[in-house]
Amino acid sequence: MKGFFGKLLRIDLTEKKVREETLPDEVLKKYLGGKGLAAYLLLKYLPPEVDPLSADNKLILATGPAADTIIPNASRYGVYAKAPQTGFFGESYSGGHTAPAMKRTGYDAFMIEGASEKPVFLHISDEGVQFYDATDIWGKESYAAEDALLERVKAKRAQAIVIGPAGENMVRFACIKNNYWRSAGRTGMGAVMGSKKLKGIVFSGSKKAPLADEELLKSYVKDLIKKNIDSDRTKNMMGRGTPYMVTVTNSASAFPTRYWSAGTFEGWEGISADAMRSRMDVKPKACYRCFMACGKLSKVTQGRHKGLVLEGPEYETLYAIGGLCCIDQIEEVVYLNDVCDRLGLDTISAGNVAAFAIEAGKRGKLEGMPDYGDVDGIAHLFHQIARKEGPGQILAEGVKRASEKLGLEDIAVHVKGLEPAGYDPRTVTGMSLGYAVSDRGACHLRCSFYMGELRGEVPRDMVEGKAKLLIECENKNTLEDCLIICRFYQQFIGWEGMQTIIKAITGMDLSQEELAAIAMRVTTMARLFNIREGLTKEDDTIPPRLFKEPIGPEKNLVVSKENLEVMLKEYYAIHGWDENGIPGEAVALSL
Repeated sequence: MKGFFGKLLRIDLTEKKVREETLPDEVLKKYLGGKGLAAYLLLKYLPPEVDPLSADNKLILATGPAADTIIPNASRYGVYAKAPQTGFFGESYSGGHTAPAMKRTGYDAFMIEGASEKPVFLHISDEGVQFYDATDIWGKESYAAEDALLERVKAKRAQAIVIGPAGENMVRFACIKNNYWRSAGRTGMGAVMGSKKLKGIVFSGSKKAPLADEELLKSYVKDLIKKNIDSDRTKNMMGRGTPYMVTVTNSASAFPTRYWSAGTFEGWEGISADAMRSRMDVKPKACYRCFMACGKLSKVTQGRHKGLVLEGPEYETLYAIGGLCCIDQIEEVVYLNDVCDRLGLDTISAGNVAAFAIEAGKRGKLEGMPDYGDVDGIAHLFHQIARKEGPGQILAEGVKRASEKLGLEDIAVHVKGLEPAGYDPRTVTGMSLGYAVSDRGACHLRCSFYMGELRGEVPRDMVEGKAKLLIECENKNTLEDCLIICRFYQQFIGWEGMQTIIKAITGMDLSQEELAAIAMRVTTMARLFNIREGLTKEDDTIPPRLFKEPIGPEKNLVVSKENLEVMLKEYYAIHGWDENGIPGEAVALSL
């Protein structure tokens, strides 16, 4: 099928063996690639009830059919496994420059199996797979590890993914890093690599997947760039990046603060986009082929961190480390962001865990915890977590497991074991459903519904019919994760654009309804995986605190259990699932 190589590369780390398998066209047509292909492969090859940190787990890396084309938002790859954080379907995505190098090896997906006895790294290229001893690299922080792998391989146009100490020590929210600052951050994919003693992978190659209609793709992309390169959206993202959301969410009382006890942070101006631009040297930085350049290469120009360079921080880091931990200086958030990047910690979970630890200390459950705003204390805590030292042994398990061990389930904020992103569902109420049903746990990207509510396009008090709107958003997001293209182009690429892209790459001329059917098929596949691993309707909820602890200027904003139940019922019905969220036999057979 056009746009694909039709090949899966299986790599057994235990036996140091490699084999290719054909991916049938019918599979690629049904699931497209990326998330869809990974859901299919995990259900097919991963036995039920496997420990996510055992050698039996499968780690899948995939590119979508859009990778290494001229599409400007396609420089992304996906990582999938049974998630250490949740025990359910795990997925994470990263941008930068790595996806094209992955694709040029001539494979649509890689499945890493087994575990090595000693640290290794891989080089995957046109010539095959080489296994390298990584004993001398094990223990290195992520930047140094990436440099070491690329220096040792010395391959032309090579790119690498690596883990830091947190991944090596199987911290459940360890991430995978590439291009220094880019992260496949969520659900603990770095811990899966660590459990397999896999320090990293270098990719290089020269192969190109054939396109169905290259001229159509050129015409579409030329028009896409012409219409949008000078748009207000592009200018805002290029100039301010995701940190512009700090102002938006604080103005809406949707910025989680002081471990979810408020929706507005008094010191938010000090970590806003304006603070970044006025107090640091900030330059736009783009992923491969992207014209939006939302990344910000930031250099601290004053204070104790003068000279520190980082790509970021992104909004989610500003919320989790800034808002939840009450740090009101942009330079200090940059510093803690850098600590997390070097150690290989997901900043969303790390900020949530740190703020939870502060609260645990205040309640006498953990000794020696920092206070809100204690930058050096939080940095020390991150190091303890990454190396599982002292209280880090408990906190490395994430909020869900730590709260259970400490008897603090009543204050813990997570869904299915994953700590949420920076959009408080007590204010943007659609996110209560979005967090509750996301297959990977509390996630803003499986369904980016919060933007419609923040922009006033969807009434926040709407209940009936909201699930239908959310599913429309979810379907488009799912297709983007099958193609593996960036969310930030959503305003530029509508359903017609998706149809054109898929037709130009694969040759499939699909209607919007047919595309939606593919997306819903993938969502149901992930749902079946989760049910197989023990998911029940009781898991489709949000933290109890958010039902009863109000926020907002008038302290009257909470999530209604009744309203959530109404939305859940509608959501299940539209997907063809029963009242307990279980796909019916007819739905399952259609997969």
